[in-house]
Amino acid sequence: MTYCVGLKIDRGLVFMSDTRTNAGMDSISTFRKMHVWEEPGERVIVLMSAGNLATTQAVVSLLDERSKAVVDRHQALLETASMYQTACMVGDIVKEVIAKSIPVGETADAYFNASFILGGQIRGSEPRLFMIYPEGNFIESTDDTPFFQIGETKYGKPIIIRAYDRTMSFAETVKLLVVSFDSTLKSNLSVGLPIDLLFYEKDTFKVGIRKRFAQDDAYYRTISEGWSNALKAAFQNLPDFSE
Repeated sequence: MTYCVGLKIDRGLVFMSDTRTNAGMDSISTFRKMHVWEEPGERVIVLMSAGNLATTQAVVSLLDERSKAVVDRHQALLETASMYQTACMVGDIVKEVIAKSIPVGETADAYFNASFILGGQIRGSEPRLFMIYPEGNFIESTDDTPFFQIGETKYGKPIIIRAYDRTMSFAETVKLLVVSFDSTLKSNLSVGLPIDLLFYEKDTFKVGIRKRFAQDDAYYRTISEGWSNALKAAFQNLPDFSE
């Protein structure tokens, strides 16, 4: 399983993803699920993936090849005119990969499905954030829906909904997402550390802060323990039921 979040704040875009993949509880591995393409001064594109590992790796490999091979330069990820066109390209590749993988008669809902969060900024336009489905279609974030999640989403969503504010600082946003991920990790063993973080600051056209939270990360432990203690204290302060 996977957990990835892409979130818009006034300062830019924040991305966080876990790195655990499993084919049963006795076959657990670590794979990076956050991929970045950057042309400093021109664009930054971030793609996070959830679903069948072979499918997601094939999509990323095709994006890499078509961004480097001369014969495919007209399809290069680093030459799209807008983030919308970038989302269209990624969606088309997702459909292409899944169509080649699934047996005849099955659909994208089968074993080979995958979903993606795409975000970034191209010079001349605002930062944009998309969620791309296994069928290749996609939706874009709005003021009413400023974040997307893929993978194991249910455990980490409540804290984001309750605490998110578009005016949050980057530091506050990281704290919010760490709490969201910690809640998910404690509820589902198929999501696990290390966790990758990336911050893109609006109109800089370069990757900002990039960090990996490992098992022994002091900040992650502080937030995890502090959140657990705060929840226990809040629970104790609530009034008891009166019969």
